[in-house]
Amino acid sequence: MNIFTLTAFGFLGGAVRVLVGLCKNKVFSGKKKFNSGKFWFTIITSGVIGLFCALLLVEDYRIILLAGYAGTDLLQGLYRTVGK
Repeated sequence: MNIFTLTAFGFLGGAVRVLVGLCKNKVFSGKKKFNSGKFWFTIITSGVIGLFCALLLVEDYRIILLAGYAGTDLLQGLYRTVGK
């Protein structure tokens, strides 16, 4: 696989994390406001995480997918802790 395909798995992992977060925060039901800035920051950050994992790790798409998910989860946890 080439580097662009592997980076796409990082984006995918981050996108899945964003959707899980949106569902968990009840954004789809209209109870909370959608924050587009946070959404795009999360997507771009997960792509960067996926890119670094693709460069540093073996070419295993599953690890990169999990790294995009877990890295985004870590950043959102830090944002909640430091941002408040």
